Amino acid sequence: MTMVVGFDVHRSQITYDSLDTETGEVMTGRIAPATRQALRKWLSRFEEKKMKVALEATTGWRFCVEEIRAQGHEAYLAEVAETRALRGRKRRAKTDRADARWLRTLLVREQLPGAWIPPTEIQELRIRVRLRQALVEERSAWLHRISAAIFHQGLRLENPLATERGREEAAALELSPRACELVRVALEMVRSLDRQLEPLEAELRSYANAQPACQALQGNFGIGPVIAVAIHAEVGDARRFSSSRKLVRLAGLDITVNESADKRKPGHISRQGAPLLRWALYEAAQAATRHTSPDRHDYRKLKARLGHNRASIEIARRILRRCHHTLVALGDEQLAPTVD
Repeated sequence: MTMVVGFDVHRSQITYDSLDTETGEVMTGRIAPATRQALRKWLSRFEEKKMKVALEATTGWRFCVEEIRAQGHEAYLAEVAETRALRGRKRRAKTDRADARWLRTLLVREQLPGAWIPPTEIQELRIRVRLRQALVEERSAWLHRISAAIFHQGLRLENPLATERGREEAAALELSPRACELVRVALEMVRSLDRQLEPLEAELRSYANAQPACQALQGNFGIGPVIAVAIHAEVGDARRFSSSRKLVRLAGLDITVNESADKRKPGHISRQGAPLLRWALYEAAQAATRHTSPDRHDYRKLKARLGHNRASIEIARRILRRCHHTLVALGDEQLAPTVD
């Protein structure tokens, strides 16, 4: 006997809507609390049945998929935006039960817009690269606070705050008592973040030098070890994209266009993809300013016409398309695990 189930996952509970394909029986309810143990207990009630379970790729999907598969059932991850778009214009109040029923309905119709379920190593790698990015952004925020406090006092630094000499200079400035306190606390926070970042970045570089996909990505000009790991973690298996254009869309680097009647206005990049992937590609594109870059000539022409930012975005798209071809050519080797 087969059951088709839709899960709507929230932090407090999991709402389900199930259909027994043989008897036509429909069951609805909630699994609370939304924990691994509670889900495992609920699944154990249906040991003699085969389940196909659909859930959206939102926070919490990982433990649900792991438990569903551990019980011998099939898990289907749905792409959030496309799933909601298939519903069309909203005509009634949205509820958790309606969301679960819609996922189950799409799965029965074989219309569920699937999302990739990455292997465990890629999931763990994403946690690490996103942790690094969060630490870097927090560090930058504290440095900006120091810079703003110094400027507000009508002073300036001779050395960049990113350097140790610049930080020593900032600590020695004659500021107001509260500004001195801010600078002291901010510098301590920066040192603390640096202590967290140094071993993490060293481990990511070590991973990049051992993993085949990261090694291959570093063959593209402008992509170093940390950027290679970020691209590998966010893209995963590049073969799931039938064209590099779809990978550009994943990064949110595709162009949106506003249309109204006979008017067509050029838009901006969609920013509807993975922020970390977009950051990594933009950073790689900055290498186009170097004399040795193969993109330098095109970058200079684009910069003269569009400006630095838009030129960099265009170069970032080109780099991502090259990455797609590089990873696809690796085949199964792009997901080869590494030993910690």
